[in-house]
Amino acid sequence: MNSDTAGERLHAMASTAGYGEAAEALAEQYESVTFTEVHREVLHLFPSRPSSILDVGAGSGRDAAALAAQGHRVVAAEPTAELRSLGRRIHADQEIGWVDDALPRLPVLSARRQRFDLILLTAVWMHLDEGQRTTAMPRLVGLLNADGQVILSLRHGQAPAGRRMFSVSAEETIDLAQSCGLDVAHLAQREDPHGRPGVTWTYLGLRLGVRPAAPDDPQGFTVP
Repeated sequence: MNSDTAGERLHAMASTAGYGEAAEALAEQYESVTFTEVHREVLHLFPSRPSSILDVGAGSGRDAAALAAQGHRVVAAEPTAELRSLGRRIHADQEIGWVDDALPRLPVLSARRQRFDLILLTAVWMHLDEGQRTTAMPRLVGLLNADGQVILSLRHGQAPAGRRMFSVSAEETIDLAQSCGLDVAHLAQREDPHGRPGVTWTYLGLRLGVRPAAPDDPQGFTVP
């Protein structure tokens, strides 16, 4: 394992701390609410025609399965082995491409040079520190097709014990997204779908505008 790969694995382990040990309980929690309920603020942003979708931090596969059932081609990136295993079992009836990969650099998917119409990050972004977020946003943009979009949710409120989370505002996220060529398509706030006191969410829809040109990238965007 080279130093870059080892570093990515350490980042993933820090960001997902506490998830492997609690995988069974977390999967039950995730599956207790539907895709439609969780994403009600941004349902209109999801493509109606079959599209290529990447679910980053896919967890138990709830969202990936719902999107696959709608006819989309879905890749589910989940760095926690226990959750990937549960997701494969729970949603064995859906065609989902599971990948062991993690932000900030998504090295496996980046090496494939695959592009997506939509990238979904549900309750993921606040696990990254500021430096990782700065690295991750252009990496996500580099995985988008022309006119592609990113849909992400930000958790606000006290972090659960044993979890690595950071306070991340919509304003900071929008500024970073815009610096990478994304335009804001939608911004909404809502209460916690699980009813946890003191927890609220921001939902952002970000659409790729004019991709900054770079001579060394055939897609027109340099991925750090």
